[in-house]
Amino acid sequence: MLMRREQPLPVELAIPESHKRYNCDIATSTFAPLDKYVAANDNHQGGRYIGLSRHQNVGKGLPSTVLRVPMPPVTEPAEPERYGDFMQTYTGKKFWPMDPRVEEVDIRDIAHSLAMQCRYAGHCRRFYSVAEHCVIMVDWLLPRYGKRVALHALLHDASEAYLVDIPRPVKPYLGGYKAAELRVMQVVHDAFGLNWIMPPEVKMADERIIADELVNLEPMEWHAKWDDPLGVPLRLWSPERAEHEFLVAFNFLTGEVVAA
Repeated sequence: MLMRREQPLPVELAIPESHKRYNCDIATSTFAPLDKYVAANDNHQGGRYIGLSRHQNVGKGLPSTVLRVPMPPVTEPAEPERYGDFMQTYTGKKFWPMDPRVEEVDIRDIAHSLAMQCRYAGHCRRFYSVAEHCVIMVDWLLPRYGKRVALHALLHDASEAYLVDIPRPVKPYLGGYKAAELRVMQVVHDAFGLNWIMPPEVKMADERIIADELVNLEPMEWHAKWDDPLGVPLRLWSPERAEHEFLVAFNFLTGEVVAA
């Protein structure tokens, strides 16, 4: 059965009556002629983008004001807070013993401080510095094991420049000292391009040299167990001479030129 196609209604009839009354003569009956109104946010004028114009005084010849949002000032990122506090070094640097950094390590600070510190907490017959102790080890190890091992020996007590020379019986009872000592030594090794692991030859010489150093202590029965000396003499240098010799050894082992 064929369906008869209905003819479309005229447009004006297709719009319900309730809608038509809102669209007839809208320009004149509701708002009056539209050409009397000026757009408040007309962003295009004569082919040129003019931005926001809410504050423009239309028809008065005054310049328009463009809304601007102030930008916060650019600041550098804050320096990370350091752990602990700093100590002043011989060369006038700041060094954080609990938070050491490679760039704060200076061989001149190490040489001077170790030259001013006496071995065995000062309980020697005559002044005998940590710096001299290191140089004597260098002199013994260098011809036997070469420059790399000798440089490790020169710097094996470098942490004491920042943490001082603590007597062996005291160290185990100072909570955190061994960890701080290890961290400072790691930074010192990094500063001078050395491996973190101390060569066994250095550890061996550091133990054996105690037998050579006993001549500078009052005799006691415990000395008997130290019966394998390196066979090196003590020089008992002044702090100034010990510092000089320490830097001379450093220059020779590294090829650097540090005023001694």
